[in-house]
Amino acid sequence: MNFSSLKNITPLTFYFGSVICFVLANVIKDQSLPFYFVLLVLGLAFFFMGILKRLRTKR
Repeated sequence: MNFSSLKNITPLTFYFGSVICFVLANVIKDQSLPFYFVLLVLGLAFFFMGILKRLRTKR
């Protein structure tokens, strides 16, 4: 798999994606508990990807 398109994404996009995942997880929590946990993990992954991208481009 080629992840070259991820190199062009800004850290703010990852942060925005994590916020969307967290909000959707909060909305979905009562309907589907497994999907809630999937969205939480995805939100955390986007957040840490944004942090790593920010640290790499800062230097």
